[in-house]
Amino acid sequence: MPVDILITILITAIIQSVFGVGVLLFGTPILLILGYDFINALSVLLPVSIAINSLQIIKHFQYIDIPFYKHLLIYSIPFVIIFLFLVSTKHVNINLLVGSFLVLVALKNIFPTIEQKLEKTFKHEKIYFSLMGVIHGLTNLGGSLLTAIVHSKNHEKNSSRVTIAICYATFAFFQLITLLLIGKQFELSFAENMSFLQIGVFVFLITEEIVYNDIDNKKYRQFFSVFLLISGLLLIIK
Repeated sequence: MPVDILITILITAIIQSVFGVGVLLFGTPILLILGYDFINALSVLLPVSIAINSLQIIKHFQYIDIPFYKHLLIYSIPFVIIFLFLVSTKHVNINLLVGSFLVLVALKNIFPTIEQKLEKTFKHEKIYFSLMGVIHGLTNLGGSLLTAIVHSKNHEKNSSRVTIAICYATFAFFQLITLLLIGKQFELSFAENMSFLQIGVFVFLITEEIVYNDIDNKKYRQFFSVFLLISGLLLIIK
């Protein structure tokens, strides 16, 4: 079992256990930096991400924002499939743009002008969802835009996380199916991938009891803002 992948899974699984995203958002660039190609990074990260999100969905499915999820299915998923297919031959780097947007979202509660501008942006949901699908298919960074728009809706913590979780799991599911249908070969064995999945699930169960359950709604929104800010800055720096 590659130690570098193991450490990556441990760290990103903790983040995803709290916020609903993280394994793909942070795991992808980390594995790319470590020398793994995009497709093999996906083969490791997608099952872990789906497993953690599935547990979050099972626990709080009654809090899912159904209209939001329907929009994602209609306007995002087709673009995820199309652009994942295209990215198998080309590489597009839009970290600076996505990162800058996340920083603005994180600062919206401090600067009213930013909040007003973002509210106008989020109203164009069809365009936003389509763009999110394109970005996720190309770079695996659609989770950043997903967290931004869910955060803007001011849901309580269970609703925010489970809505993100079902959307993020749907992204990952269609990515995995697309890779299998186009016949991509993965370097790691099935047994190794299953081991990483089990580790991700174990991390979720521990984080759920020790961290998530002790965070109230107010603190969760504050932590979410910090999470978006750090995510944006990391993407800009990268």
